[in-house]
Amino acid sequence: MERLERLHISTEVFDSHILKRAKMSACSKEITAPHPLEPLRQISKQIGHDLDTVEFAQHMDSIDPLRHLRNEFHYPKMKTLGSVDQSIVNPEEDCVYFCGNSLGICPKKTREYVTIEVDKWEKTGLEGHTNGDLPWAWCDEGLDDQMGVLVGAKKGEVGIMNGLTVNLHLLLVSFYRPKPERYKVLLEGHAFPSDHYAIESQIRLKGYDPKDAMICLEPKEGETILRHEDILRTIEEQGDSIALVCFSGVQYYTGQKFLMEEITRVGHKKGCVVGWDLAHAVGNVEISLHDWGVDFACWCTYKYLNSGAGCLAGLFIHEKHFNNSYPRLTGWWGHQLTTRFEMDNNFHPYPGALGYRLCNTPGLLCPPIKASLEIFQKTSMSELTKKSRLLTGYLEARIIAKYGYPDTQRQYNKTHRLIEENGESIGEHVNGAQSIENGAQSTENGAQSTENGGESDKNGAKRIYVEILTPSDVNQRGAQLSLSFNINITQVFEELRKRGVVCDERKPRVIRVAPAPLYCSFEDVHRFMKYLDQALNAALE
Repeated sequence: MERLERLHISTEVFDSHILKRAKMSACSKEITAPHPLEPLRQISKQIGHDLDTVEFAQHMDSIDPLRHLRNEFHYPKMKTLGSVDQSIVNPEEDCVYFCGNSLGICPKKTREYVTIEVDKWEKTGLEGHTNGDLPWAWCDEGLDDQMGVLVGAKKGEVGIMNGLTVNLHLLLVSFYRPKPERYKVLLEGHAFPSDHYAIESQIRLKGYDPKDAMICLEPKEGETILRHEDILRTIEEQGDSIALVCFSGVQYYTGQKFLMEEITRVGHKKGCVVGWDLAHAVGNVEISLHDWGVDFACWCTYKYLNSGAGCLAGLFIHEKHFNNSYPRLTGWWGHQLTTRFEMDNNFHPYPGALGYRLCNTPGLLCPPIKASLEIFQKTSMSELTKKSRLLTGYLEARIIAKYGYPDTQRQYNKTHRLIEENGESIGEHVNGAQSIENGAQSTENGAQSTENGGESDKNGAKRIYVEILTPSDVNQRGAQLSLSFNINITQVFEELRKRGVVCDERKPRVIRVAPAPLYCSFEDVHRFMKYLDQALNAALE
């Protein structure tokens, strides 16, 4: 059996490189927020335990002011997951659930709240429309203000309805209004497929050719994330022909968080409408849609909002558009309640987001949202962001320290000089360090060694490397890290699943891991690293 080889890296050199990596992925020369490695290292020195010890992880959990929120959820056990090989884990332990970017876990109150509505239906039938804590006729209206807090919206700017792509279509009908001289849509080249399809179809519906009208912005050659300055430059250079800028708040594949405020401002300056898909952003990063002047946005509620697969989605329309005369698709639930049942077929819409509702809200889908939002009310997005940056920064540091790629030749020479200045051994570092350009640039080693099942040193020992595609700059990411390996990722993914690590695989070369701060712990990160080591060894057998 072949074993992967770990080469050690000195603390000083490692710190220097990860902080340089963060600076290089930042959008400006000055990083406005410190990299979480700095406070993590300070705590490590204070307590006398290295970052890679369980004692350090347990200490971080003991001082976490949000640790109690985990008790608000049903955190899956090893024994309840069908993919787990129960012979190689402790079945009674919690799994490692790092998949909040895809589907959040179940709040404990969900079953209770859904059962209340089922009981109400059983016992009162039609009267359930107007009775109880969540009267079905307006159950969403009791939740939209709470939802608005998470996205920085004012009253009336948020509605809860439909699914994300349905809401995107409704918004595009109104906000994509092409003219002969301004008809193009700017979006990221690797947008989530449903967004791409929706925009493509709306362009066709309005008589234009998607091949001409879609500006699908790609990273620079050899890179994996979009540079912020390239987005702004494209708007500046082509803005006069762009009708709509429509990006995701957090990119689903790379985990890159776009700087929404500045992109919105620059888009508006050029006369563009600006909208956002916040599927991977809401409940994950701080958002201020109203203050940023965003025209529209939409999102789902089953990822970081933990409301269950396919649950109702959110829709935002800025108050400046409340009384617009834009074209729209209408339905009777967008009609104001005061005159809705006069049935005179004269449409009197609610101003703002509620006017975009089409039909009555599913009464059994609001209870899961209620259960989720109650947990968010026990904290704030500011507090969640503080924890998330530490938690994901801790995960990043652990991965890079153990599995980081060697430097490129250019950086390799710089590394030599740095190590010599510190009086340390060159050989200690160069084979175990992460390229400080990693996250913005895909390394050649990763592309070559995916085909040959890992790289070998002169003694024949296999070396496995992990490339983090997600920016290291905390202003450009949320909880998610997108990992690429120099061996077959499907093998790695399956071995992780056997060990109770819940994450997801996204073709062509990414495994996404996201320690959601509402319910994940630092010890979860420590356990993940143990299972990752086991999974990588197993993948080489």
